[in-house]
Amino acid sequence: MAKPTICVLHPGEMGSAVARAARAGDARVLWSSTGRGEATRRRAAEAGLEDAGTLAAALAAAEIALSVCPPHAALDVARSVAAHGFGGLFVDANAVSPQTTRRVAAIVEGAGARFVDGGIVGPPPGPGSSTRLYLSGEGGRRVAELFEGTPLSAVVLDGPVGAASAVKMCYAAWTKGTAALILAVRAVAESEGVEAALAEEWRISQPDLFRQVDRAVAQSRKAWRWIGEMEEIAATFAEAGLPDGFHLAAAEICRRLEPFKDARGTTIEQLVDALRAAHAKKAVSAGS
Repeated sequence: MAKPTICVLHPGEMGSAVARAARAGDARVLWSSTGRGEATRRRAAEAGLEDAGTLAAALAAAEIALSVCPPHAALDVARSVAAHGFGGLFVDANAVSPQTTRRVAAIVEGAGARFVDGGIVGPPPGPGSSTRLYLSGEGGRRVAELFEGTPLSAVVLDGPVGAASAVKMCYAAWTKGTAALILAVRAVAESEGVEAALAEEWRISQPDLFRQVDRAVAQSRKAWRWIGEMEEIAATFAEAGLPDGFHLAAAEICRRLEPFKDARGTTIEQLVDALRAAHAKKAVSAGS
């Protein structure tokens, strides 16, 4: 059987790692370098992706299009693929709500493509990783076959389009939502001058929270990407008839941390200062 050809759309840190896993599963993986930055070009080269030049050329040669991009771009990426009349299998593996997923499906199916809903849980897949790609909708098993024996484990759900995205939303609602919350708690403690007392109480009754703080600090470089994800989670809660305010607040926490995009070695003190400085700036603007 001839190996499948996949077009990976906008291969960022996660997308390039998923593409590398697909190559490990013996797929041919294309991408389009048109309009992309040097960092993306470097990731694509390191992942062994073939540059088709233009998106039109990549889609014309591919039977599967895989979208892995920041949540806020998911609909625009789908529209760009639909504009080229892609008639293959479109896999949306973005961190978006079930309702956004169904909008993406309508866009690409309207242009003649078939659609598979995907949701990635875990870090960029690599040796020794336990990252899962949840899939739902007709065609999910075809996509799962691409990753057999690779660092990315595919899990096909017995559910319609939207089910895989719902798993991702519920999972990230806790993991990323609580990361934003614990940084906000730390900022409040500093604002009230009780950080030492809080740390001692955590040491006595909640020692695991120190590890959660460390994890939240390490992940702060990705906060810019989580803004849209928190908003998509909020929309998921609202659609289920539940309050959406917590994750809208988490989106604001992530927005205040946006200046730390891709930064490494950031300290909790820097993050707390940024969270509080944004509030002080708003207060000054409101009073002027």
